[in-house]
Amino acid sequence: MRALVLFGTRPEAIKLAPVIKELKRRGRKPQVCVTAQHREMLDQVLRLFEIRPDWDLGIMRPDQSLFQITTRGLGAIEGVLEAARPELVLVQGDTTTAFVGALAAFYRKIGVGHIEAGLRSGDKLAPFPEEMNRRLADELSDWLFAPTEKAKANLLREGFPKERIFVTGNTVIDALLWMAERLKAPAAQARLERKFAELGLDPEKRLILVTAHRRESFDRLGAICQGLRLIAENNRDVELVYPVHLNPRVQGPVRRALQGLERVHLLEPLDYEAFVWLMSRAYLILTDSGGLQEEAPSLGKPVLVMRERTERPEALAAGTAKLVGLDPQEIFQEAQRLLSDPAEYAKMARAVNPFGDGHAAERIVAILEEQLS
Repeated sequence: MRALVLFGTRPEAIKLAPVIKELKRRGRKPQVCVTAQHREMLDQVLRLFEIRPDWDLGIMRPDQSLFQITTRGLGAIEGVLEAARPELVLVQGDTTTAFVGALAAFYRKIGVGHIEAGLRSGDKLAPFPEEMNRRLADELSDWLFAPTEKAKANLLREGFPKERIFVTGNTVIDALLWMAERLKAPAAQARLERKFAELGLDPEKRLILVTAHRRESFDRLGAICQGLRLIAENNRDVELVYPVHLNPRVQGPVRRALQGLERVHLLEPLDYEAFVWLMSRAYLILTDSGGLQEEAPSLGKPVLVMRERTERPEALAAGTAKLVGLDPQEIFQEAQRLLSDPAEYAKMARAVNPFGDGHAAERIVAILEEQLS
């Protein structure tokens, strides 16, 4: 099985690292290509998981448009497929890299496996452009690795043949549990405690972890930050930690709104090890991310999702996450409910994670070996 694993962003790298590891464990020697759609944040994960790409396309440019990412990525991948000659291309999720990788493989009549297939928000403009990226990647794929039964049901409803759909769990749980085990080492704990002590975090205060960076949030970051300000100003026993995405369209409005506010810490993006440690320390997580809706329940952390809709309704049904929208007052009130009501907090913190058991990569590789034997 000659597999080419293709990705371009930090979340893709985290979710594909367990698959690469499992392919290697089984002696399959996968080839790895990164588009580097996100450069610095991707490199952190490559180092952590000791992934050395065979091809690094370096397509990132300052403030690049979707047109530029798409055309630059598609053109560069053509040469990789010519050189690698894989019988299978693996892509993950909903990025532009995943879409153009699947499209390039289709143009070369190479089989495509889509990991995290079948997620749907029901609105092609939200999240934008991710909703259409994943739908198009699904259409171009031969093996659809759905993380949940709900994702499988979405695919069946859209007419995909059931023999092409496999429910595996989400590989992000594999990566998270691997990292959580690694962080049990006393040396790792001491190193990270020193790191965050330097930031001036008060261990006696409850920590709220924040991430907000999605493209459709760009015009609403001011409202999100207003909600965060209300939380900080009304809870002196709380600290907010916000690793701010490097995109200037995120950095600018966030720092204008929150820089210098008491008990709000605006950080540079963290490596995955530090981020998982921070998640484990957090009392509560506020995010517009998809991945955190999957990861946080494994650590017993409630998630308030600062979006109007989510493609991960399993988290809502399980009670591990709640949609709070983008209204500042709604963000504040829902956070306040969890900060002030122990019973409400316990209901979310004790819910069961619906996204996997840490063995998704094993299932994916076993299926591919059987299908391609």
